[in-house]
Amino acid sequence: MEDLLLQLRSLAGLFVFAGLAWVLGPRRKFPVVFTLAAIVLQISIAWLLYAAAPFRAFLQSLTGMVAVLQEVTNEGTQFVFGYLAGAEAPFVVNPETADNAFLFAFQALPMVIVLSALSAVLWRWRILEFLVRGFAFVFQRILNLSGSASLGAAANIFLGMTESPVLIRPRLPEMSKSDLFLIMTVGFSTVAGSVMALYVFQLSDVIDGAAGHIFTASLISIPAAVLLARLMMPPEATDTEETGEKIPTTIYHSTMDALTTGVADGVRLFVNIVAMLLVFTALIALVNVILGLFPGPNGEALSVELILGWLFAPVVWIAGVPWNEAVDAGSLMGLKTALNEVIAYDRLSEIGGDLSPRTALIMTYALCGFANVASLGILTGGLLAIVPSRREDVLNLAPRALISGTMATLMTGAAIGVLPMSLFGL
Repeated sequence: MEDLLLQLRSLAGLFVFAGLAWVLGPRRKFPVVFTLAAIVLQISIAWLLYAAAPFRAFLQSLTGMVAVLQEVTNEGTQFVFGYLAGAEAPFVVNPETADNAFLFAFQALPMVIVLSALSAVLWRWRILEFLVRGFAFVFQRILNLSGSASLGAAANIFLGMTESPVLIRPRLPEMSKSDLFLIMTVGFSTVAGSVMALYVFQLSDVIDGAAGHIFTASLISIPAAVLLARLMMPPEATDTEETGEKIPTTIYHSTMDALTTGVADGVRLFVNIVAMLLVFTALIALVNVILGLFPGPNGEALSVELILGWLFAPVVWIAGVPWNEAVDAGSLMGLKTALNEVIAYDRLSEIGGDLSPRTALIMTYALCGFANVASLGILTGGLLAIVPSRREDVLNLAPRALISGTMATLMTGAAIGVLPMSLFGL
C-alpha cells in the first residue's frame, strides 16, 4: 500500500512540475492534451525499455560495454601513468591503506577522453548521425516539433549541450525564441555520451545496470524538457515551422580529423572536470568550516549538504521520495544544481546504501542532467560563440532554461517513481 501511495505521489508530481512551468510562463490556455501526451510518452518509453525483453537486454549490455571501454582505457592510462593508473606499483603497498591508492583523475576520468574521441569517429562514420536522425523523426512527429528543434533535441542524447547546437547552426540566427529556449532546456536536462561512463563508474556500487539507467534518463528527459519549455515559452502565432533539417556533412573532414578533434575536446573536458572537482570540493569544505562556527538544530553542525537538503527536500518529496529520506535526497539535488552532477553522483555513491532502493533509483534519474550554475556559463558561452547575433536572447533565456532544465530532470525522476520497482528488479 505504501509503495502504491508513493507511485501516486510521483504521478501527481509530474503534473505539479508541469503546473509550475505554466505559472512561470505567460499563462496562456493550459495545453491539457499536449501535457498528457508528453507525460505518457515519458512513462511509456521507460516502461517499454525495461518491460520488453530485447530492449532490457540492450540496456543490460550497456554496462558490459562500459566495462570493456574501461578495460581498454586502462591499457592506455597504465602505459602513460603507470602505477598511478592502477599498474603494479614499484613499492610495497600497505594492505590497510590499499583503498587510498585509487586516484580518480588517473583511473576514472581518462575514459572521458576515450569516449569523446570514439563519439567523434562514430559521428564521422555516420553511425551516430543515423541514430540522431531516427530520434529526431520520432520527436518531430510525436511532439510536433520543428525540424531544427527536433534535430537539436535528439542530438542531446549523444552529444553535449554546446556541441548539439552546431548541427543546427544555419537555423539559429532566425530560430524562434520558443525553439531556442527549447534547445537550451533540453541541453540542461540531458548529459553527453562522453561523460555517461563516468557516472556509471560512480554508481556501480549503488545500482545495478547503471549504464542502462543513465541512457534511459537522458532519453526520457527530452519529452519532459519539451513540455516544460513549451509551457514556459510557448510559440508565437507568427512563428514558422520548418519540416526538415539537414545535418552538416563537414563537421569532420576525415576519420583522423574526427579522432584528433575528439581527443582535443576530451582533454578540455577532462581538465575542466578535474578543475571543477578540485575547486568546488575545496569551496564546500571552506563553507562548511565557516558554517561550523554556528550552532545547528539538535546540536547538529551546519553544513552545505544539510542546508541544501532542507531547501530541496520538498521538491524531491513531490517527485516521490519518502519524507524521511527527503533531506538526504534533497542535498543531492542541491549539490547537483549549485555545483554539478559529478559531485552529486559522488555523494550518492557515498550515501546510496543508506537510502531505499526506490529513492536511490529516483535520484539517479533526477541528477542526470547538466542543469547547474556552472553549466549556465558554459551553455551561454557556447551559444554566443556559435550565434553572436542572438546575444540578447541567449542571455535572457539561459537563466530560465536552467530552471526548466532542472524541473525536467525532476520530472524524469518522478516518471520512474510512477513505475513499480519490480520492473527494475528492486
